[in-house]
Amino acid sequence: MADDTLRIDRSAKTLRTLALERMREAIMDFHFQPGERLVERPLCDQLGVSRSVVREVLRQLEAEGLVQMIPGHGPAVAKPDLGRTDEIYELRALLEGIAARACANSATDGQIAVLDGALEKLLEAWASGVPVEVMRATTKFYEALFDAADKRIAWEIVTGLNVRINQLRSMTIASENRREPAIAEMHAIMDAIRLRKPEAAEAAARRHVESAWQIARNALRLGSLD
Repeated sequence: MADDTLRIDRSAKTLRTLALERMREAIMDFHFQPGERLVERPLCDQLGVSRSVVREVLRQLEAEGLVQMIPGHGPAVAKPDLGRTDEIYELRALLEGIAARACANSATDGQIAVLDGALEKLLEAWASGVPVEVMRATTKFYEALFDAADKRIAWEIVTGLNVRINQLRSMTIASENRREPAIAEMHAIMDAIRLRKPEAAEAAARRHVESAWQIARNALRLGSLD
């Protein structure tokens, strides 16, 4: 019997787009494990799409860094690389810190209200216990943060990294005892922004990233994703 877990419903979106979204979420949610082979025929059955669509999706996921081609074996879920992970978190800490500082300096009351709303949605996502929902809400929060900070080019850079960031974020979200510290860290960022304390906001944003960075680094070094 075919596994219908990933099967998609027809809608206004193209089959390719729907299949890409479903596969991306499945990788982020560890339905497919890092290093696991992605075989076309079973994927066709699970998604309910043609082989040509599956091939297009795998090519796109390879371009995003979520899939890698293994010589002699074909496509497989990419394993995060420790060196690249360090670089991604370095960029996150720098850019998110800059955005938090700028937001504390110049955000309007209305923009801070939008941020408060985004944080509330993020807290609801954490309460749901669904990693994909936490990632979506986190992305929305940071989109609002960079917008309030008027750091559009920085957000474009972050957006370009978001797929890789979310692959790592899915790992840290699933980490034991991450929820409460993460919530406290997000509150610290918002508290500093509301109090118009730029240095404190930047420091809080960087601490949040560095905390997640340590979890990701330890997991990779211990080989928990092998």
